[in-house]
Amino acid sequence: MGWIVHRHGVLYAKDGYNTQFEGVVAQVVGGFLWRRDTKHERCWIAERDGAFLGCVMVVRKAPTVAKLRLLLVEPEARGMGIGSALIQACIDFARKKGYRKMTLWTHRNLKAARRLYQAAGFRLVSSIPNPSFGKKLVDETWELRL
Repeated sequence: MGWIVHRHGVLYAKDGYNTQFEGVVAQVVGGFLWRRDTKHERCWIAERDGAFLGCVMVVRKAPTVAKLRLLLVEPEARGMGIGSALIQACIDFARKKGYRKMTLWTHRNLKAARRLYQAAGFRLVSSIPNPSFGKKLVDETWELRL
């Protein structure tokens, strides 16, 4: 789980995000580990030959609402279908667990991730300018009816 925090911190810092972003990732991972709700929540780390290539989480937002969190694919693994497979794993898990909706929070500048979400059937439901993490960002909320 430390790899998830570390790689988010490293990769997002390269894109100009400050350490507050890594702190948010650490809070998400910490909450996941603290709750240990394996019935309703799950984390996947994609790997090949012992090398971690990507990750994603599903956490419980409400009894019938799941939230996709912390999707990341290593730069050298992008374009291999890993991001789509991780998103699909989340959707399949959420459906199996009886969730009726899945949400996610992202930033408008994360164009590749946004394309993956849209391809998986998520719809943009809100966006709001939110300068944070040392950048001028636009927060977006996406939803998928399950």
